[in-house]
Amino acid sequence: MTPLRVVLADDHALVRAGIRSLLERIPGVEVVGEAHDGLDALALIGAHQPDLVLIDIAMAGLNGLEVAACVARDWPEVRVIILSMHANEEYVAQALRAGAVGYLLKDSATAELDLALEAASRGETYLSPAISRTVISGYLARRSGTGAGTASPLTPRQREVLTLVASGKSTKEIAHMLKLSVKTVETHRAQLMERLNIHDVAGLVKYALHLGLIPPVD
Repeated sequence: MTPLRVVLADDHALVRAGIRSLLERIPGVEVVGEAHDGLDALALIGAHQPDLVLIDIAMAGLNGLEVAACVARDWPEVRVIILSMHANEEYVAQALRAGAVGYLLKDSATAELDLALEAASRGETYLSPAISRTVISGYLARRSGTGAGTASPLTPRQREVLTLVASGKSTKEIAHMLKLSVKTVETHRAQLMERLNIHDVAGLVKYALHLGLIPPVD
């Protein structure tokens, strides 16, 4: 399998070192460059043509949003995930408008980094679960051209997990069917419960029925 080539940009050396350590533990991920500011990040992106850029939202020179906009214009095949301390609706909206495919909070659980990379590699948008469900559903509705009340706040992968949970499948069965680890399935399940504010299987079944993900019981 071709590795996912990543450029990491953050103006704090210790933060960069910590994130790089996490990235290097993920199978199939290769860090091809580290940048300390936005201009350095653009130079590395131009030199290495990575698959993905993880970049801090606030840096000297060019900030993460400005870099994301430059990448979307000059290297549209390169995906950008914004790193931030702020679960702020306007920041999230600006990041998505700039062309970022993800917005990951720095205080997220470490498993989220893996999920964010997985989503980005599939061409999906990833937003940390702590970000308002209204922000997520509103953006997805605008992107799909549907009404704000009709979009699901879940990623395609989470919808798959929800469908299987609501169909009565166990975590191990879901992991086998989706070719994921049990831990990854458990993380998806916990995140979709948090996003939906539903904390029991009965509630998930009701929500899945509402979306038409499973057939009604006769």
